[in-house]
Amino acid sequence: MDNLKARKILKFAIAIYVASFLVFNWNNVSWIFNYKAVGGIVSDFFNPYPSISASSMGAYFYPNRNSGSGSGLMNVRTTYTDKQNTLEIPKLSLSTPIIFSASTEKNVLEKDLESGVIYYPGSVYPGQEGQIVILGHSAPVGWPDIKYQWVFTKLNDLVEGDVILINLNNKQYTYIVRKKTIIKKGADVPASGATNTNELVLVSCWPPGKDYQRIAVQAELN
Repeated sequence: MDNLKARKILKFAIAIYVASFLVFNWNNVSWIFNYKAVGGIVSDFFNPYPSISASSMGAYFYPNRNSGSGSGLMNVRTTYTDKQNTLEIPKLSLSTPIIFSASTEKNVLEKDLESGVIYYPGSVYPGQEGQIVILGHSAPVGWPDIKYQWVFTKLNDLVEGDVILINLNNKQYTYIVRKKTIIKKGADVPASGATNTNELVLVSCWPPGKDYQRIAVQAELN
């Protein structure tokens, strides 16, 4: 009888703990109870997130609009930094390695995305006239922080005026967000129309972890 009573008390305690955990962590775990979400996540786990292929990137950005000759801009302000090859977004508490891909081949891009965000081949350098394209993965809320699959999950939280930093060759370049766009696969990112500027475009799949659309955040060198 005592053992039976003890088991009932233990079951009751476990039920209370589980209920309390769900109440306080619902936003992070609610997807577990959505069979469609679970199906998609399981599929993505065994078939890694579809990345932005070289062919679709070509449709978006190349030839690089407003690229000019890649000549240097005047009056570019930088600060010294010890950080090397990193992208920082203070609002998102994000600091991630920048990987300079040697090829636009899909397999190469997918491998490089496991180590950070990609500085897409053909992009100009900070301080040069033209466009920089940086790619990163996104993942559903609550997804484990592995292989940088989460790195651009909160990109949609950025608004006009937010700051993005690129650290390269002991120089820190500051970019100011100007525009955010949700676009269809294969569609062009709206051109800024600006000339004699250095534009940064952060690109990821939208919604996070899915290959339905793209999110593009455009920022201008300060």
